Amino acid sequence: NIFGYIPDNKILLISIPDEIILYKENENIKIENNTYLNISDKYILEDVMNPTNVGAIFRSAAALGIEAIFLTHPSADPFYRRAARVSMGTVFQVPWTYFIKDSDYMNTLHEAGFSVVSMALKEGAIPLSAPELKAQEKLAVVFGTESTGIKDETIAKSDFVSIIPMYNEVDSLNVAAASAVTFWELCK
Repeated sequence: NIFGYIPDNKILLISIPDEIILYKENENIKIENNTYLNISDKYILEDVMNPTNVGAIFRSAAALGIEAIFLTHPSADPFYRRAARVSMGTVFQVPWTYFIKDSDYMNTLHEAGFSVVSMALKEGAIPLSAPELKAQEKLAVVFGTESTGIKDETIAKSDFVSIIPMYNEVDSLNVAAASAVTFWELCK
């Protein structure tokens, strides 16, 4: 069951219950404790089902130097034709993987030492430019779909909830636009 791709040397991630295996040039390399490389910041797409949005997010991620994208099920497959086309092929440049279906990925992130920020329109959310976000050594940022946003249980388990300040009575951005703004702000 292929569930991810790392563009360097044509590496595929293979899912086996309770472990993740990397296949690289006929070598099997187990990644201990279901961790995925040594990435200081993680960007998670929670149930982003529109392949156009997924493709646009990957294009922004590649342009702004994002190390990897993580997806929950049932997010659209980045290799789906429309997603790959909108991404201008960057789905083959940015490493990505799915979290194991129905796993408690928020617990996994916290156990790995990540502070989690959900990008959501909620009371008490802090601006994306808040110093406390940039001060985090390991930060995981969650984006949700426009129709339902991020799940309430995900927000409840988040260390921070953040917003992109808006003007002119605009209340939100499309998830692809919001991700680009977030990548830019947090990578500065």
